[in-house]
Amino acid sequence: MTTATKLPAPDPLTHDPQGPVLLVGGYGTVGAELARLVAAEHPVLLTGRAPERAAALVRELGGAPHAEVRRWDLADPAPFPAAVRAVVGVVNDPDDRVLRAAAAAGVPYADVTRWTARLQRAATVAALLRPTAPVLLSSAWMGGVVSLVAAALAERLGGADRVETAVRWDLADRAGADSVEFMDRLGLDYEVVREGHRRTVTPLSGTGTVRIGDHPTRVARIDTPEQFTLPLTLGTRTATTRIGFSSALSTRALLAAKHTGFFRWGRGERWQSARRALLYSPGEGGTALLRVDVTHGGQGLAALVEDRAGQAHLTAVGALLALRRALGTDGSAPAPAGLCFPEQAPDPTEVLPALAALGVTVDIRSATGLDAAA
Repeated sequence: MTTATKLPAPDPLTHDPQGPVLLVGGYGTVGAELARLVAAEHPVLLTGRAPERAAALVRELGGAPHAEVRRWDLADPAPFPAAVRAVVGVVNDPDDRVLRAAAAAGVPYADVTRWTARLQRAATVAALLRPTAPVLLSSAWMGGVVSLVAAALAERLGGADRVETAVRWDLADRAGADSVEFMDRLGLDYEVVREGHRRTVTPLSGTGTVRIGDHPTRVARIDTPEQFTLPLTLGTRTATTRIGFSSALSTRALLAAKHTGFFRWGRGERWQSARRALLYSPGEGGTALLRVDVTHGGQGLAALVEDRAGQAHLTAVGALLALRRALGTDGSAPAPAGLCFPEQAPDPTEVLPALAALGVTVDIRSATGLDAAA
């Protein structure tokens, strides 16, 4: 007879509607951007492994009671007690510790850090826990911004048969280590939906050139969560996300590394720094730029999304909109109980004004108005 392994008790969070918003990983590259945005609306509690790193940010945000910092190392089993209004995950939660704590306490939860496999697991965990508060898994590209824009275009077209996303990664931009975690997955095939059928594809395949704004950009496939969720939520029959870089030389180097098999034989911790060094950039800042094409019933719209404050800021914008949805403070219907995804916004017509108010421009034209070059 076998004995089931008992999971550790969830961390003792409690729901306080007047409490701060807990940002787990709230002072990293994306976390600091999000802290600034959230602090304009709610008090914030920032956590991470090295709280001394947050001292300057806490002072910038006005200190207590507007902003506080505490240590919470997710690898340390010591319980973390806190009374909070909501939780946003801005750092990897590999064992779903934060998710379990929020769900057990009935605390609204949003997460922007998961790649597809971890999002799938988190969705399963959430389904099993049956949370009474919202659990918004907003880990699609740039904190769910791609999914939100796709939903806005689908609303105009009456549906979304096909969603194709092309990302131009600016190598001059700031990027934390977690931001380039997808480099660790470039040796792993993944599943997509194409013409209504699930198929397995290889990362960095399907290369082509797409005009993203004024930049013809060579792009290739990458595994992102919206390719999993959009067929489930919007009924999308083909969902594809591809990425290219502001430097054509870097794109060629990445594709050359793929052709040598580096991302397969160079897997594991031994080669992690080499993989991430191909994209990791503690630069001074750049522009986040991506294109989302949606077609339905023979009609197509293309959206050019631009954030001149950079990709960390754009991800933080997505996280702020996820927080507002989880709290029900976005002016739409009350927040849903349980699991949801960003593209399930109750009023997609409000997406673009919300992005514009946060400094993100979205230029929408007919698909021929932002022509793909190949």
